[in-house]
Amino acid sequence: MVIMVPQTRPFVGRQRQVCSTDSNLDRVISRVAVLPHPPLLVPELVVGDDADVAVVRATALAVAKELTQVARRWTVVGVGPAVTGRAGTFRGFGVDVRVELGPDAADEAADPDMPLPALVAGWLREQVGAEEVTVNLVPADLSPADCLELGAHLTDTALLVLGDGSHRHGERAVGRPDPRAEAFDNTVADAFAQVDLDALGALDPEVAGELGAVGRAPWQVLAGAIAADGRAWRCVESSLLIPFGVAYHFAVWDPA
Repeated sequence: MVIMVPQTRPFVGRQRQVCSTDSNLDRVISRVAVLPHPPLLVPELVVGDDADVAVVRATALAVAKELTQVARRWTVVGVGPAVTGRAGTFRGFGVDVRVELGPDAADEAADPDMPLPALVAGWLREQVGAEEVTVNLVPADLSPADCLELGAHLTDTALLVLGDGSHRHGERAVGRPDPRAEAFDNTVADAFAQVDLDALGALDPEVAGELGAVGRAPWQVLAGAIAADGRAWRCVESSLLIPFGVAYHFAVWDPA
């Protein structure tokens, strides 16, 4: 089952007040795209045709295309160990699908251990014609304060923020369902729709961990980046899909 909650009206974000000092004037983030990173985005990794998978994939590609419309070089934020190479493969997920993070990786051997967010970012880059991606991965348990601080240093870029919501929704949950999952992901969806940085920053790491919401840390890095940017932002579009018991958040933010 897919639950889709579209938000197409522009919202001016509720933000912490940041003074427009000289240090903030050169902080230019051109656009933000928020996506999940399930391996099922890659057609070769899915057996047969599945309508839910098709919707998730189409939505992800549409959001990635919108990011490419304003920038062909992306900064990617996700969860995982540091990325050491520029080429990887989905071999560990069942099929040897090679991806590259930029044109400089053409002659590089594919790293079979490249983290999933980097693999998905490389795959998206190739699908929508982006030039290259720089991947910044953080520990899943990074504190909210550290996430916000890290985000404050992400400037002069287009941001692609990768992370899934809770995987404990309903009968198709990974493991047992958790009644807290609905409220958690509704809070996240509302925060994306309203560019509510305080709501993202207030997400509880312990609760997120118990719910399997690996997007918590990247979303809080995003909150730190936009707070430091100092401008008003609006949500161009957002949606929430919940197939297979997992919450997938999609959003595009622009300066207001």
